[in-house]
Amino acid sequence: MNKEWSEKNKKMQSLIGREATFAEGIEALIDLRNDLLTQVSYIVNPYPEEAFYQMPFAGADGYHSKTLAYSMWHIFRIEDIVAHTLICGDEQVLFTGKWQKKTGSPIITTGNELKGEEIAEFSKKLNVKVLFEYCKAVKDSTDELLRSLAYKDLKRKFSDEDKKRVIDSQCVSTDEAAFWLVDYWCDKDVRGLLKMPFSRHWIMHIEAMCRISNKLCQNARKGADPIARCGLSCNHCFLRSWCGGCRTAYNTCSDAMNHPDRVCPNTSCCKGKGIDGCYECDALVSCRKGFYEYDDINAIKAMGLFIRKYGKAELLKTMDRLHKEHDFEKIQEVLGNDLEEGLAILEKTRRGRN
Repeated sequence: MNKEWSEKNKKMQSLIGREATFAEGIEALIDLRNDLLTQVSYIVNPYPEEAFYQMPFAGADGYHSKTLAYSMWHIFRIEDIVAHTLICGDEQVLFTGKWQKKTGSPIITTGNELKGEEIAEFSKKLNVKVLFEYCKAVKDSTDELLRSLAYKDLKRKFSDEDKKRVIDSQCVSTDEAAFWLVDYWCDKDVRGLLKMPFSRHWIMHIEAMCRISNKLCQNARKGADPIARCGLSCNHCFLRSWCGGCRTAYNTCSDAMNHPDRVCPNTSCCKGKGIDGCYECDALVSCRKGFYEYDDINAIKAMGLFIRKYGKAELLKTMDRLHKEHDFEKIQEVLGNDLEEGLAILEKTRRGRN
């Protein structure tokens, strides 16, 4: 389990267990949920449509055997059902907002009954951008519920009438792979539901989404040019495990993520000029466009200048050696922010290798 999320979850569980810190615990829970939804947004916003129905771990034993779109649907359908049909006894967000039609979903259930290729086919039918809006709507609604709870509500149990209401909603399939959920939820008290599904369930599935997205990025990078348009070596970038790079459709580069169209200005500029990368541009040294607008980015420019003199293949070999010598996370840690000094370090490393 993600260490940061795990620690926040433990802290939240401890806080809600005492009346004096219950309100603080609820806010800690909401903060955790904010972090987790932000992680989902990092996948939804930049990734191409086909990413959401791919199953890179098909047949595996675990949540990562599903698709990204299925995971999103599953997490928030369960939460919607539990929060509204079971706890509040009112209408689900899916129905009040007419989200089934908007998302294109052929089902109203949790999806537990779907298997193998059925999951992929279901995922293809979903409008992922709209699905994410549904996810946010469910989260907001549940957050309101959480803030309305009092410490004494934690021990609230559920009756046969509550169970019947969930069954009658037809939002849980009668398939044996799904129907067990009814007893699972109804046998818990409210405190138990805060753990599953309002926190830990999110963590498990979003961790699986990260694993899926990382694999998709790795697959996309196979055979792709590992040198970014700006001159950065994607092979040595700290984002390499979950970014496909600007040469693929799975670009989650930090600068691309900061722009509404999710395209780095350096990439747009290079394509507009018909050049392979910034290292082919005469304005490289003085450029302040895109990635180069930051004050500590001369290390990347140094890599661009190195490519201009020695080529991309030489940069990759030099970076391999530099990484073995320094085991850096960001190249700025080694090359610093002086353009000429950064280039000199790269050239010295190259000569040492030669």
